[in-house]
Amino acid sequence: MTETMSKHASTEQLAAQLQQAILTKQAKVGVIGLGYVGLPLVQAFIGSEFSALGFDVDQRKVDALTRGESYIKHVDSKWIAAWVASGRFAATSDPRRLPEADILLICVPTPLTANRDPDLSYVESTAQMIAENLRPGQLVVLESTTYPGTTRDVVAPILAQSGLTPGVDFFLAYSPEREDPGNPNFTASAIPKVVGGYDPISLQIADAFYAQAVVKTIPVSSCEVAEACKILENTYRAVNIALVNELKLLFDRLDIDVWEVIEAAKTKPFGFQAFYPGPGLGGHCIPIDPFYLSWLARANEMPTRFIELAGEINTSMPQYVVQKLCDALNLVRKPANGSKVLILGAAYKKNVDDPRESPSFKIMELLSERGAVLSYNDPFIPKLPAMRHYDLPDLTSVELTPENLASFDAVMIVTDHDDYDYQQIVTHSQLVIDTRNATKNVEHGREKIVRA
Repeated sequence: MTETMSKHASTEQLAAQLQQAILTKQAKVGVIGLGYVGLPLVQAFIGSEFSALGFDVDQRKVDALTRGESYIKHVDSKWIAAWVASGRFAATSDPRRLPEADILLICVPTPLTANRDPDLSYVESTAQMIAENLRPGQLVVLESTTYPGTTRDVVAPILAQSGLTPGVDFFLAYSPEREDPGNPNFTASAIPKVVGGYDPISLQIADAFYAQAVVKTIPVSSCEVAEACKILENTYRAVNIALVNELKLLFDRLDIDVWEVIEAAKTKPFGFQAFYPGPGLGGHCIPIDPFYLSWLARANEMPTRFIELAGEINTSMPQYVVQKLCDALNLVRKPANGSKVLILGAAYKKNVDDPRESPSFKIMELLSERGAVLSYNDPFIPKLPAMRHYDLPDLTSVELTPENLASFDAVMIVTDHDDYDYQQIVTHSQLVIDTRNATKNVEHGREKIVRA
């Protein structure tokens, strides 16, 4: 299709050609950022009979995909090998190949700075890379979670440095990722897609594009509405998790089981949705997105006290569970300094291999500062990855043998993987700190368990 695109074609011609290529599945999909969002998107569009070009600056990922190997647990290597063998998928780190794609999906990280301000450096550098290779008739869609106004005020001006005009020479949209890693009921193609366009033509094309691969599209009036939608979804979750985390602290003081309270409350068939406490927030979205919104509010001279308080509560939870561990050790006359502590789980949630923003790292950092001798186990993360904000020892996952478990002064359950045999863990451990209510069905050795 790229050969038919002319610099002299009108906007209407460019739009008609691209829409025709989308409807006939002849358009090539380019995905920039082949992580937990980008690779499942590749899967969704190849599953809908498109061909795809994957781009990543990490040459190790590119090489693995070229060999037909996956590095994400829920994206099977067999699928990737089949995509490569069929010629419908290729991975590259060469930005000069970006013009081969008719649609470019930006799926790069949007972390926070050390001051908890938005860090758009990945989005900006990606937009600059696209601008240097942009051609008429392409559709560019930002999927990375960000604050309202990013697509129009940050991405569009960078892309315009190409000499091409958004909404005239190329098309621009925002569609927030809604990936839930490890959830078999909601793969990328099974989750409705919110789509906002830079202009009406861009919206029409982007909506038609996603409609080919996802169960339902929800077109909205602007990029800003789509951006705000994603921020709302995750702020809603962060605030409600903060509520139950605060209630956990209160009910613990009152000697009331917060987990039993939640189970009772959720029997109400209306007006209540269950959220659960934990050792801290994890994943790329919930710990970060509310701070994007509060930053935007400050930029507009408006306080967001409710959201900021929720953030304070959630970020304090690692300190709470570490103190519970220290108190439990103290009761058996052991100081944290020098005690051997085993952390169960480095992933941010159960049954995934995704360590992004996992509370395990903060917990390990706090324990290390107290002089604890750390080890960890995670069936999906064999080696502790290097994380930007944490200086942790170089550790590999230890085996959960009865002998190993018995050798630790305390075992802390941070991630409640289903692969764990919690009865065996409790039976052979000296002390178990349970931050996830994972031991609720353990029958023997409950005197060793401390809820945190």
